[in-house]
Amino acid sequence: MAADAAELERRVMAAVKASAARGDPPLLQAAEAARCAREAAASGSASCGLALAEALVANLCFAHNTGSMWKLLDQAMSSRLVHPLHTLALLTPRVVPNRRQQPEAYRLYLELLGRYAVAPVYPERMERKSMLAKSIDDAMQLANRYGCQHLDFGHAVILFVLSLVEMLIDCILDDCGLLNISTHEHGNIYTKNMDFGGEGPHDSGDEHREHLRRKNILMSIEVVEKATANKIAQVFLRLVYLNTPENFNYLLRKLQLIGALESKNVLPAYNLLDSLTMNIQNVISTRYQLDRSRLLGVLLSTQPCSSSVFSIFGAGKGSCWVPFDMFMENAMDGRHLHAISSVEFLTELSKTLQVLNRATWQETFQALWISGLRLVQRGPEALEGPFPHLYSRLCMLLAIIPLSVATIVKEEVDKLDGGMVSAIKEELVSSLQILVQFSGLLSPPPATVHFANTAARKAAIVLSNLKSGNENLYGYSKDSSAIKAGNMLHLIVEACIARNLIDTSAYFWPGYVVPLEASSQAQESPWSSLTEGSPLVELKDALMVTPASSVAELEKLYSFAVSGSEEEKLAASKVLCGASLLRGWNIQEHVVQIVLKLLSSFLPLDSGSDGRYVQHMPMLHALISGISSVDAVHILSMYGLVPEVAAMLMPLCEIFGSLPPSDHRSCNFEKASVYSVFSSAFLSLLRLWKFHRPPIENALSRHGVFVRSELSLDFLLLLRNSRSALKNLSNVSKSSIFQLDPSLQKPVYIDSFPKLRAWYFQNQACIASTLSTVYNRPNVLHVANNILKIICHKVPKDGILSVNPQSTSNSSMGSSPPPGVPEDMCQWPTLPAWDVLEAIPFVLEAVLTACAHGRLSSRDLITGLRDLADFLPASLAAIVSYFSAEITRGIWKPVMLNGTDWPSPAATLPVVESEINEVLAKAGVNINISSRPRSVMPMLPLPIAALISLSITVKMEEFSHLHGIIGQGIEICATSSSWPSMQIIGALWSQKVRRWHDFIILACSQSPFTRDNTAVSQLIRSCFTSFLGPLVDGRSCYVANRGVADLLGKTLDERARLVVAPGFLYMRSCRLFPDNNFVCEEILKVVIERARALANDCSSERPGHLRSDCMPLSAASSLVEQISSLAATMLCHAGGLNLIRLLYEHILPTLLLSAGEDKLGSAGHVCSLFEGYALAYVLLWSGASIWGVGETSPAYASIYTSKRQRIVDRHLEFMAKVMEGNIVLGCGETTWRSYVLCFVGLLVDFVPAWILEVKLETLQKLASGLRKWHKGDLALSLLERGGNKAVTSVVESLLGYAGAQFSE
Repeated sequence: MAADAAELERRVMAAVKASAARGDPPLLQAAEAARCAREAAASGSASCGLALAEALVANLCFAHNTGSMWKLLDQAMSSRLVHPLHTLALLTPRVVPNRRQQPEAYRLYLELLGRYAVAPVYPERMERKSMLAKSIDDAMQLANRYGCQHLDFGHAVILFVLSLVEMLIDCILDDCGLLNISTHEHGNIYTKNMDFGGEGPHDSGDEHREHLRRKNILMSIEVVEKATANKIAQVFLRLVYLNTPENFNYLLRKLQLIGALESKNVLPAYNLLDSLTMNIQNVISTRYQLDRSRLLGVLLSTQPCSSSVFSIFGAGKGSCWVPFDMFMENAMDGRHLHAISSVEFLTELSKTLQVLNRATWQETFQALWISGLRLVQRGPEALEGPFPHLYSRLCMLLAIIPLSVATIVKEEVDKLDGGMVSAIKEELVSSLQILVQFSGLLSPPPATVHFANTAARKAAIVLSNLKSGNENLYGYSKDSSAIKAGNMLHLIVEACIARNLIDTSAYFWPGYVVPLEASSQAQESPWSSLTEGSPLVELKDALMVTPASSVAELEKLYSFAVSGSEEEKLAASKVLCGASLLRGWNIQEHVVQIVLKLLSSFLPLDSGSDGRYVQHMPMLHALISGISSVDAVHILSMYGLVPEVAAMLMPLCEIFGSLPPSDHRSCNFEKASVYSVFSSAFLSLLRLWKFHRPPIENALSRHGVFVRSELSLDFLLLLRNSRSALKNLSNVSKSSIFQLDPSLQKPVYIDSFPKLRAWYFQNQACIASTLSTVYNRPNVLHVANNILKIICHKVPKDGILSVNPQSTSNSSMGSSPPPGVPEDMCQWPTLPAWDVLEAIPFVLEAVLTACAHGRLSSRDLITGLRDLADFLPASLAAIVSYFSAEITRGIWKPVMLNGTDWPSPAATLPVVESEINEVLAKAGVNINISSRPRSVMPMLPLPIAALISLSITVKMEEFSHLHGIIGQGIEICATSSSWPSMQIIGALWSQKVRRWHDFIILACSQSPFTRDNTAVSQLIRSCFTSFLGPLVDGRSCYVANRGVADLLGKTLDERARLVVAPGFLYMRSCRLFPDNNFVCEEILKVVIERARALANDCSSERPGHLRSDCMPLSAASSLVEQISSLAATMLCHAGGLNLIRLLYEHILPTLLLSAGEDKLGSAGHVCSLFEGYALAYVLLWSGASIWGVGETSPAYASIYTSKRQRIVDRHLEFMAKVMEGNIVLGCGETTWRSYVLCFVGLLVDFVPAWILEVKLETLQKLASGLRKWHKGDLALSLLERGGNKAVTSVVESLLGYAGAQFSE
């Protein structure tokens, strides 16, 4: 090969010399050289152009280093006889190291470099491009320098350009006498100093060459500035920045050295150096600016809007933070538990809104604090009932939000350089300091005044001790006193200090500390007495109502729980689940972890360890009861620990459900016993998943997919095991609070608990269908008959009930019982709880059938069910599950609530119905809640009547344990039945618990939305009206009082009568909507109506005298973002991930494809533009709110983000097919173009990480369609963000025929 190359070089030079002798111009000389190369290539595999370039460069450097040869090479490059990029790659390693010996050659090389560095390359076959890439790589050693195993054409070109820019900068630094101190592995090998051939006095020629060398330095600056100013070169460098940022960072370091040269006057003040820096900054600036004025094409003023304009048209930026408020309010719904931590979700939502709102972190943190403060102010203190109260709202403000902020700050600090670390901390401090401007929100609710005063007192004492020189800064001096000026800011600051987000320098903020007043000395905390050695048992009552203030105090208490006496263990368990769990916001995550760590200390279960569990039964009972309250379960849910708690309760249910009870008396929840511990654990476990959901919940939507995403036991275990696997692999879940011992991280499967598994499948079978009349387990039937005889003891002997329909008329109990079943039928059987639970469905079927046929009175039915619940409270789960399933079958006749056989609601029903109508009307919903005709006497289907009557008999002291089972069972019965029953249930309950009246009215007000789409539609429209203002004659009507306060309300108890804001009612009802597809379509209809109204407000097609009040484009575009943020948030909370998937894959494509009188694009040109613009924003906001804008935590990604790639790719594929003409649209062309351009622009601008996940073929089709619309810039930006797979496509699109339009 070397001989062939030498022969080609000889022949080429001979042809060139012959042509020159004939007087041919350089172009003809180059043609003669090319002819020789073609003849040589005909007999080999080498490319003609590649071989010719190698021959010319080999002769030029430096055997025939003449001006004519350089002209010949220039002509060969310009006429594409040789490839410019390949030729430059061959010249660089030969010329640059010899630039001092050959300054003339170096200058000519710089001229060629400036002319051809990013020259267009004519399209060639793929094998030619591969050969070209390999030749460039071989010449420049790019793969070795940049750590690549294989370079395709695209990567070879962009790395070649990067290498040239780096090489020129290195030459400048080296020639100016500044050593290249860069230590990276690809330091340029072409910039080493080369000694001259000999010493001696310099003649005039040497002086000329030295002058030329100095001029070459300036020319190098000009060339590199010109190259980096070229749009094509900037795109190439941007591809390096986006795909291999570590390589680009080396270039940035070299630029810093260039700046040092200028500052030290090594180089003259040269504007080109500043231009070079600006060029590189343009490379880094990857944001694609969506030109709204060009996109919308509306003839209106596009000047910046003044603040007065924004206030007139209501386009303030603050409203785009409404997802924060709606998420926090949704998290307060204690009926629905969450599979993922609110910390994780709020962290991802904060990062998403920070990007979508183009906000700083200060603005984002400020919005978080304000939303949390609004949440607390909405807390219904005067509203009593079994739901999460004010402390859960304070948990969000003082624990969840600070933990989310801490996660964000840590992530940002990890990404930033050392000098930038303090910047985000300063933004956090500024966001806190600015809260003093919101004095109305900082006013503490009455229940928190003491905590706010304590926080303010702490700061005052620290400053007082500093002034007095007291070394104990936090100690209470004799004259330290209680101040009464604390507010919510003091609590927020203490929560941030506790998590090391800020330090105690916050105490020196202006106006933060109020001078101490003369008053009594502050009372010492009982926790201080405990740490000083006081007995725990004596302090138990005080510790239960006083939250701990430090982790050290918790660790002291934990030591009692682990190694103390039995009495101390019991006391420690109760204290841990007391005020510290509910109100210890500054250390609440540590309290939660210690409680579950203590509960997990009983795991794993060992064979033959029953005695151990019986011995620790009081402590277990205290722990399980402590975490079973409404507030405690809700707090555990907010911390995302539902799967872990379920996995801990399952073995406890298995072991205690297999133990026989110690006596036959009724179970008392307050005392520890086998049945009470089992019932507490079992009912707590069932509350964590929707065990009683009837088959209607699994109904398919019209698209054949599930529309609900409820927690199930299988899903909880799968989620728990996947989290454990992530934690075992590495510490990837940075925001994870709960860390168990590694030995307890092994997977948990339901098959490990045979008794629980048997009940689980039996329960599913009972829900799916009626009980089988043939049951081959006589033991279970015998137990059921035994229970029937006890609970129906008042029934005459000749009418005794039986669970066996084929039995004799006398009794099925005539035969002797199977072995192991007690003979004495006069008392409750001493059987394990699992055996009793297995028999209960047969008992329920028998008594309900008997009552329906008049063989059992309603009073005896309820009394018997109550006796059964008293004997084994866990049986309530089976009762609720069975009745919930039966009501969906529609086979039970209604019973009259006459006050004799069944309780009568007649006394309160008119009042309840009137108040429900009033609440709905004030929320903007005007319907008749009693739509079906009803007799004078109220009626309910038998299962509902039985369940509500049973619930009325529950003692209030037991209701905190049972409400999670009974309350939701009644709700699902009422919503699953076609009979209008919720108002009747509310009337009955309001008679029992009058102080819960407002809570009952609020709960009943949600029932119309479970079956009436008209009510759902009115509620959706009312939400938009309260947030944005009404529409009048197709135009927006802006009012002063609107926004989040009108959408979600201020407080629920600020007036004498219950007033519920439409947004609040939507958040409480949206999971109960019967058809989420209807919800999505209705929200999109409202969005389109609002978009058309904005178009009318902006349109210049008005009469001349009305154009002065046209809305500016900036205000209109901001309002589109507000509309979209509200619509997207409503969609996400109504249907979650599944509904967003339907929106991308079915609902929105169907809307675009639909034709008709009211189709999209039928309302005029301007309206069509705004329609597409608004729909694109809704789609992006919806997806980003669920999936996030970029990389998310593993726990979050496993549930949400992992679905993003397929869904986005499918939607973009749909768009590409329409643009190719393979799908015919039904909407107008203007709407379609506006939608596509806006959505793709938003993808490029806000969520480039989504584009990385899209298939290259889809991106290429979409980019091709955009070019046909003359949107080449947008097409290029789309491909740029396609990742490594799209690099070659970008390069080819720029270096082909179309590349000329980008060059300058």
